[in-house]
Amino acid sequence: MHKAELYTSLNYVTHSREKRLKMARLLLDNCHLVRPLMEIAFEVEDPLSSKACWVLEFTAKQRLSCLFPHLDFFTDRIGSVQLHSSVRPVAKICESLALCFFSEQKKECREALTDTHLEKMATACFDWLIGEHKVAAKAYSMTSLLLLGEKFDWIHPELHLVIEQNYTLGSAAYKARARHTLTKLKKAESRKWVAGRRKWTKLKA
Repeated sequence: MHKAELYTSLNYVTHSREKRLKMARLLLDNCHLVRPLMEIAFEVEDPLSSKACWVLEFTAKQRLSCLFPHLDFFTDRIGSVQLHSSVRPVAKICESLALCFFSEQKKECREALTDTHLEKMATACFDWLIGEHKVAAKAYSMTSLLLLGEKFDWIHPELHLVIEQNYTLGSAAYKARARHTLTKLKKAESRKWVAGRRKWTKLKA
């Protein structure tokens, strides 16, 4: 199957989980189609781009490693998506990549994702968190940033600030996820303080 055929096939993808999964299975059997699918997904003016994002999300859920050879292309373009129907699945993929990267059992993922990839993901997640997007995309972004803050020191303070600034204007669902994230941030800050204290004590000794 070529890109043109893949594009035509996306016309038959609907909100149905069955339809998305069927298309994702085609990608799983033909991982070489991931790149052309991404190309369609990031043609943001094309009405079929959202459907490509849906299928990409389902593919990532089934076998995240299919995306690894294309992470440069993916992370270079994630900031270009605007429609919620595209932002939500792309934000979910970022969350999956972050969860994979910080899992001790996922060495392959840690080798595939570079600091540059992670920084571009962080930038996109902050944009989605600050922008006028629905709760799902913001929730996925919070999870990603919470994890990425374990690697990049600047992220947690910024995340804390953004959540507090937007809390009063958020929906009930947003506030619930925000409270959960703030609790996690406080624990992370406490761990870092303890670790820093121990390091200082050793140096002093």
